[in-house]
Amino acid sequence: MHPTAIVEKGAKLGKGCVVGPGAILGSEVELGEGCTVAARAVLEGRVVMGKKNRIGVGAVIGGEPQDMAFQGAKSGVIVGDGNVFREYVTVHRGTKEGTDTVIGNGCFLMVGAHVAHNCRLADGVVLVNGVMLAGYVEVEEKAFLGGAVVVHQFVRVGKLAMVRGQTRIGMDLPPYCMAVATNAVCGLNLVGIRRSGVGLEGRKALERVYEEFFFGGKNRVQALEAIRSGKDNKVKEVKEFCDFIEKTKRGICHGLRAGDLREEEN
Repeated sequence: MHPTAIVEKGAKLGKGCVVGPGAILGSEVELGEGCTVAARAVLEGRVVMGKKNRIGVGAVIGGEPQDMAFQGAKSGVIVGDGNVFREYVTVHRGTKEGTDTVIGNGCFLMVGAHVAHNCRLADGVVLVNGVMLAGYVEVEEKAFLGGAVVVHQFVRVGKLAMVRGQTRIGMDLPPYCMAVATNAVCGLNLVGIRRSGVGLEGRKALERVYEEFFFGGKNRVQALEAIRSGKDNKVKEVKEFCDFIEKTKRGICHGLRAGDLREEEN
């Protein structure tokens, strides 16, 4: 521990933790084994982290939520194992009494990314520089959000979804899909799907389901019914796709053909 670091009484640090110069750890902070807190990082409020997390220079974890309704509730941030929080990342704690912002295992939050109150990030999520997640956003396993992406409050981003840099998302983005313009899907994240180990059967089924749902000429309810009763309804990835859509409260991003992309951007 650097002599200029401030670790308040009550903070708990696991074996092998390193705390850099000028870092501040509040009294309710708990770090698992092997965590590294770089210079001038601040961990405040109830922050509970697992093992081998890396907190970069100037990052702030557990700060008060940017919510006008916040009245000093006892809330927190829960973090799993093996996450990376690069320089000046901010993760705010929950806004209501007893609630938490939750980050899973193996996530990578790059420079300046912001995770607002009550967000939930599953394992393996990547937020590139300057991503902004508003309150209560949910990001599922291995989703990838490019630089400066903005996500509206309460939006869900599905498993292995990918969002192009500088894109705004205000509606739910289904699993395995790529968002390339505001609330617009343009294809599947095929590279990510292959790398994650989805087999040929799953990939082909997703391609058929994608076409049926977004371009099959049916409304969303009819499209889901057709998929649920179709030949691919037993495929795991298809079930995940349908289950996600059925739970939407903000609506689902619309589909775009590649040739329509330039017009959409304009």
